[in-house]
Amino acid sequence: MSGHSKFSNIKHKKEKNDAKRGKIFTVIGREIAVAVKEGGADPNSNSKLRDVIAKAKANNMPNDTIERGIKKAAGNVDAVNYVSCQYEGYGPNGTAIIVEALTDNKNRTASNVRNAFTKGNGNVGTTGCVSYMFDEKGQIIIDKEEYETDADEFMMLALDSGAEDFIEEDDSFEILTAPEDFSAVREALEKENVPMAQAEITKIPQNFVELASDEDKKMFRRIMDLLDEDDDVQNVYHNVEDFDE
Repeated sequence: MSGHSKFSNIKHKKEKNDAKRGKIFTVIGREIAVAVKEGGADPNSNSKLRDVIAKAKANNMPNDTIERGIKKAAGNVDAVNYVSCQYEGYGPNGTAIIVEALTDNKNRTASNVRNAFTKGNGNVGTTGCVSYMFDEKGQIIIDKEEYETDADEFMMLALDSGAEDFIEEDDSFEILTAPEDFSAVREALEKENVPMAQAEITKIPQNFVELASDEDKKMFRRIMDLLDEDDDVQNVYHNVEDFDE
């Protein structure tokens, strides 16, 4: 649930998600419901739903669970209407945090988010107070252990598909796209049977901040833990460097 991460952190998060699978499946389930409501239940004609399905598969969500979620959202006229909302604020030492939520009760969610910031010596700010510090990008991560290929050929495939940038790390490839090109690039890779450890539109900080003191690190983790426990919270982005999530 963060912005730009090295693959080692993503692997750590995936292990954490495996231990807290109920939370991540709840998050993705809400995204499926919203995507179906907005564009229908057919992934072939609903690019947003296709993107959510790809995210679900990257998080090891079983196909039957995905299909049940789609059918439930399509067939239930009395389904909960989730509203998308975003909160921005500051953590310890002026760190920047963006929280994205899907909720059926904005008052409850706003109160919970504010409480998380306050307990970690942070504060919620006004709309736009930190979002200008982040760039919205499509981000696709490929584990080299899962996909052996020639790096140069793979880079050309990604760039020819519309990617903006291709980064090779020791254990992974990272592909960045403009948000509007993300679906096309992801689908081009899918057609080549490229397994993706992460595939989603995210917010990447332009600059990173280091937390020097143990107290700041403790308080920042407090904010992250409280937000992670809130089912309304879908994504959290921040600009803290080398934060072990």
